[in-house]
Amino acid sequence: MIFLKIPSISKAENDSTLANIEAIFSARIQQVLHSSDFAEVCLKMSLPVYAKRALYEAVCQCSMLVANDNPDVSFNQFIIFWNELIQQNHDEASRFIFTLSVAKAGLPGRTYLEKEDFHSILYDLILTYPGLKFLIGSTLFHARYVEAVVVRIFWNVNRSWSGRITAHELRKSNFLQAMHLLEGSDDINKVTEYFSYEHFYVIYCKFWELDYDHDMIISRENMRRHSDGALTNMIIDRIFSNAVNRYSFTKKQSRTLSPRPGSIRAEKIETIGFEEFVAFLLAEEDKRHPTSIEYWFRCIDLDGDGVISMYEMELFYNDMIKKLHAKNADTMEFSDVVNQLYDLVSPKDQKTITLRDLKRCGLAHIFFNTFVNHIKYLEQESADGERAAIKMDGDKTLTDWEKYCALEYQILLNENEDEENYDTCSSELGDEVNFV
Repeated sequence: MIFLKIPSISKAENDSTLANIEAIFSARIQQVLHSSDFAEVCLKMSLPVYAKRALYEAVCQCSMLVANDNPDVSFNQFIIFWNELIQQNHDEASRFIFTLSVAKAGLPGRTYLEKEDFHSILYDLILTYPGLKFLIGSTLFHARYVEAVVVRIFWNVNRSWSGRITAHELRKSNFLQAMHLLEGSDDINKVTEYFSYEHFYVIYCKFWELDYDHDMIISRENMRRHSDGALTNMIIDRIFSNAVNRYSFTKKQSRTLSPRPGSIRAEKIETIGFEEFVAFLLAEEDKRHPTSIEYWFRCIDLDGDGVISMYEMELFYNDMIKKLHAKNADTMEFSDVVNQLYDLVSPKDQKTITLRDLKRCGLAHIFFNTFVNHIKYLEQESADGERAAIKMDGDKTLTDWEKYCALEYQILLNENEDEENYDTCSSELGDEVNFV
């Protein structure tokens, strides 16, 4: 195994940083900082500015202060936190993790982050980021935005599916860079990978369409209406199982951390909540993403043995045939389909397909559509099945997820006067959180 050398912050750099922070305190009349002053401290520490609330709360935790009371903080109190921070944390990623974990649970801190650790910075983002001012008054809606962003963070960063983001995972991701991007722009929608409000709005409205009684819970019957009934019954059963649900936070079920690849005996889940739906939609609309490939692999690997067998493919394809027959669509024999798929994937073992095979081939989205979504399967079998490319500012190549959200958001813009579901959704969100 090759370990990359992580640039370490030197003692001289630490001493210089601390001197700069002391100067911030000394410049104040009473030589104390308010909670609103910690953006400047974050800059001196080379932490993302929007970690400021977590930094303040961590300092309070170390001095046994109640952060919710917003007490002033002295330099001596800051030093208590600082000395703990620099003992074993020598780069931005490890210091970010230490700060957020101490803010949430106090000393001694942790070497990983759980989903709740992000709440402080995200609620503060809603309250202080200029591009989210319109959302401040809609307090009932804050939790949904935070939940969606947290799922997206874990989707992109927590490659181990453990429910715990390590410094190694954080370093390999672009999350800290994305947080720094927020400092240079007032447009939240330009940071598309995590924080985009437009993306969140699309997710929420898709959820709202299915959650007809608006209890923030979706049943299998609800999910059968997704995308005009495009999903097969077997796939829905797998979505509603602990094969893929690391976001099990609804009241009717317990949380499952680091689920093993799904077993045919995997515990069934009767309902899923908003977080699970966010994960599903991310997987469904960007099957090229590494986590999406893992998500659908877990669904189809029924016995959890780490490979997709011909038997498993045939089970799912037979379920797909039922959907196609119901739509009076032509179908192919399984033997022909499986031959096409083996040509597509070129697995090392001609009897099974592994996760590595699918990631290596670059065409996993075509493979999974064959078993998951009958509409997308028919689209990709036709000459014009690929979505049209969308051009935005700059030369950035959009991901399938970004294309999907851009199209869906435009549909909401164009059809909001006619769509009953949208009207209801907008009413729930409030007039002040219409399109941005």
